[in-house]
Amino acid sequence: MNAIPPPAASPPMGLIAELTHRCPLQCPYCANPLELARAAGELDTQTWQRVFDEAAAIGVLQCHLTGGEPTARRDIVPIVRRAAELGMYTNLITAGVLLDERSIAELVEAGLEHVQLSFQDVEPANADRIGNFKGGHAKKLEVAALVKAAGLPLTANFVVHRQNAERVPEMIELGTELGAGRIEVASVQYYGWGLTNRAALLPTRAQLDATTETVEEARVRLKGKVVIDYVVPDYYAMRPKSCMGGWARRLITITPRGRVLPCHAAEILPGFDFPSVHEKTLAEIWYSDPAFLRYRGTDWMPEPCRSCDQKEIDWAGCRCQAFQITGDASCTDPACSLSPDHAMMHAVLPESEAPPPAFVYRRIGSNLVGAK
Repeated sequence: MNAIPPPAASPPMGLIAELTHRCPLQCPYCANPLELARAAGELDTQTWQRVFDEAAAIGVLQCHLTGGEPTARRDIVPIVRRAAELGMYTNLITAGVLLDERSIAELVEAGLEHVQLSFQDVEPANADRIGNFKGGHAKKLEVAALVKAAGLPLTANFVVHRQNAERVPEMIELGTELGAGRIEVASVQYYGWGLTNRAALLPTRAQLDATTETVEEARVRLKGKVVIDYVVPDYYAMRPKSCMGGWARRLITITPRGRVLPCHAAEILPGFDFPSVHEKTLAEIWYSDPAFLRYRGTDWMPEPCRSCDQKEIDWAGCRCQAFQITGDASCTDPACSLSPDHAMMHAVLPESEAPPPAFVYRRIGSNLVGAK
């Protein structure tokens, strides 16, 4: 029997379905864990469809299909179809390089409603170098045109860091030329492979300021035509972001192996036994699992968060970042200037001024578990 939700808990709005860790690209900032799941360990079609049934039953409205590269799965069409049949808004988050006109048409017929297409740069050679995939940028441009021709809304996601930040103006221009209704200028967030490659990716303060100025100007110029989302790197922040809308408050993540997480990076945290879809229903997990309850709400918060008037806005920031910087996931996110550990965050900034090391590319079986 499913657990009865306590009064303080609302159902999750969105499900982040990490269908696979397989991906033809090898981006050095991928948020996937260093220990990548192999195909043999992935949930099968029927299990994903059953999970979607459970998600819809507890009120999930959006299904974000991601990876790795979700279209690396041969069963992507029936997976999309089940989510759509259940009335969930279906969003495909993709590198695009495995798509073509036929596969896009099949996804549209199955009920796909939106495509979020990632770009590594606007300069083809550098884009292909960052993703370590020859011809990738040209293929993405073709796919963007096919997505629009199929009548699907398009988000162009430009991942920004030290080695491409000077071209943010051209990124926004390309997004508008492609007909994207939304453009994401998303600075790398330093989890997973991004943390491993932080010294190669962290932008300088001058780069960040220039990017911010560009985004603010474009938002004014393109108002009413294109929505521009902007994510800054936390290492320069004075206040923490509301990570995932707060721990286990709005989104629920399922890994390729079936682990259920309150955020996509939570598996790095020690002292947790995250449940599996093979062991419990999503209702039981969301409403009563100890891992989901631990940092939900505000009662767990330390000072200065407990007394802060922003505590129900930023929810004390990111638990994974707190752990990565301080070694304690229950601390105030050190991105906050009020955190006693804020100086530890700023101590990293000299990395942005040193010559960047070579990328450590994302590869399955790379034996980098625990690398920093």
